[in-house]
Amino acid sequence: MQHPCSLHSLAAVAGIVPSYVDQSGTETRTTSDSTRVALLRAMGIDASTAAQADAALDEWERRDRSRVVPPVRVVRSDDPDAAAVLARAPEGTPHVEWTLELVSEAGEPVRANGEANPEWDGGVRLSLPRPPPLGYHSVRVTLRTGSGEQEGQQSLIVVPAQCPSVPEVAGQERVFGVIANLYSVRSAKNWGIGDTGDLARLAEWTAEIGGAFLGVNPLHALRNQGADISPYSPVSRVFRNAIYIAVPAVPEFGASEEARRMVDAARAELEEVRTSNRVQYEPVMALKRRVLEVLYRSFAAGGGERARAYRAYLEAQGEPLTHFAIFEALTAHLESGDWRTWPQELRDPRSPAVAEFAASHAEEIDFHRWLQFELDRQLAEAAARGKRAGLAIGLYQDLAIGTSPAGADVWANPHLFVTGASIGAPPDEYSAEGQNWGLPPLDPRVLQEDAYRYWVRLVRASMRDAGALRIDHAIGLFRQFWIPQGAPGKEGAYVRFPVEDLLGILALEAERHRALVVGEDLGTVPPEVPPVLRRWGVLSSRVFYFEREGDEFRPAAEYEPMSLATANTHDMPTLAGFWRGRDIEVKREVGVIPSDEAAEEQRQGRVQERRAILERLAAEGVLPTAEHPGSGAALRGAVHAFLSRTPAALVGLSLDDLVGEAEPVNVPGVPPSEFSAWTRKLATPIEELARDPRVRDALPDDERRLSSS
Repeated sequence: MQHPCSLHSLAAVAGIVPSYVDQSGTETRTTSDSTRVALLRAMGIDASTAAQADAALDEWERRDRSRVVPPVRVVRSDDPDAAAVLARAPEGTPHVEWTLELVSEAGEPVRANGEANPEWDGGVRLSLPRPPPLGYHSVRVTLRTGSGEQEGQQSLIVVPAQCPSVPEVAGQERVFGVIANLYSVRSAKNWGIGDTGDLARLAEWTAEIGGAFLGVNPLHALRNQGADISPYSPVSRVFRNAIYIAVPAVPEFGASEEARRMVDAARAELEEVRTSNRVQYEPVMALKRRVLEVLYRSFAAGGGERARAYRAYLEAQGEPLTHFAIFEALTAHLESGDWRTWPQELRDPRSPAVAEFAASHAEEIDFHRWLQFELDRQLAEAAARGKRAGLAIGLYQDLAIGTSPAGADVWANPHLFVTGASIGAPPDEYSAEGQNWGLPPLDPRVLQEDAYRYWVRLVRASMRDAGALRIDHAIGLFRQFWIPQGAPGKEGAYVRFPVEDLLGILALEAERHRALVVGEDLGTVPPEVPPVLRRWGVLSSRVFYFEREGDEFRPAAEYEPMSLATANTHDMPTLAGFWRGRDIEVKREVGVIPSDEAAEEQRQGRVQERRAILERLAAEGVLPTAEHPGSGAALRGAVHAFLSRTPAALVGLSLDDLVGEAEPVNVPGVPPSEFSAWTRKLATPIEELARDPRVRDALPDDERRLSSS
């Protein structure tokens, strides 16, 4: 590259980080100029020559100078400048008359007028009569100078200082709950995958054992076919997976003889998918869809309160729901869930061809909208049942870091997503080349230009019917590791995101939903991240496996109070699997561990880890001695008792650990051809949880003390 000055300046204003410290904590990796050019190209900026970089930088600066006000401002309600509006007149303007109008979220207008002498660069400070309330407001600014009149529009988002705290939501300083993978739940009534009925029963059982919340995997919409079943690579993060609908719970089911006959005729299919040890996504969804189509027709022919509720739902969800439904219908029509392979005229959701398709497939599209309506109703009912049973917090939802490049969110919002780069992770001790997750990043510049509407929609959808929300890979709110298309992971670079704005909106929606926010901040965390999360009231994540000082496990008293403490996560071995070394066996079987010698070395290391765990548990008094841990359930109970004695505000007990599952649900970085991730079911049906002695022994002895402390 022959143009470092303009290129580096352009990359800096675009948010590309010039260097970062790797996971060793000692080596600084510098972003190459070729990576800068590639990532700028992915953002739609040509910087391949010095002249083009200069022109792009000039255009960027010209655009900023020409704006009367920035497109969006996020301000805390306790900010002394909450009533101020910073505008810009043309440079050299000596005097302006200004008019300022704010239309509040409630539709109430507030107006102000005045005169000012701008700064040398045209900057001028305007002021509203009073600070606006929390919410989403619209600001219009008019500047009148000797040379004419200028107008500007701004979305003004006023946010609280923090997310709600555990005492504010739960009424207690410290509580515990259960975390489950809903797809893995086995029951006598579901159709081969955990559903909303199982969710409600799990919520009630969690309340019975003294828990305050029930956490679940992301319920985002998936294709439910082939390898497209990862809850962390969804078709849409805004809408949910209809496979979780409990078909007999649909209100029309009781009155539909046709639907009941279909179910009777499918008893053999139902029994096969229900008794299978693996979730069979495609057969399950096909079976449910046949019956749901019948029930939809019954619904469409009806009226009354249910029809009125549906119309209200459609109005609230608006165009995004319709686009999602069209995408689902096109996927079935074209037999492809990847919009990038569709005919060119169908790749634009606003094209005449898509409009023509929507008009000729109106009933099918409405069916997909109805599925979301019914799933939303059932999830709300599950949440209500948990609350009625005594869950102080309620359901704890999970927001994945990204969405599939082939999916509905990208198809419907092509301007928001960068398709020439993927989100991943830099090289570390486990991956010398880095990791490419294949997820298209949001463009932070366009996100701001669009006044964060997609982020608002995403957070709002995730918090609906929830008392807590986990943000997967919360460091992605600060910066994301982007890998240029076709390049290895080691050639990626970090790109900054407007974290204060994103966290502010998160706090506003959390306040409105009375929901807690947990940030998954595992791995190497930049030093600036923890204090920012704490300032916004976002709880961090603490995982037992990782809480170590050298070869020793950290004492309970040293855990972060503002955190969710768990034994593991969905990407880690269960407690039983860890203790038996089953995770090592699986990694050797799929080739993650390259040789028998390397596997044996890890087994020997595990012996030392187990000893260190027993010593810590004995030192904390949750085991009588490190020499005799007792049964597997008793050992799991000791780990849970240890977590309960930490100062962590939330303690999450994995349902996998309560029932003693040894098999993992996922092995990161392993393709579906080598390991069937996201399909393993629980061996223990939920009907047996209350009477299973292993579950009783795996609960901490003092779980009720924790919930009432």
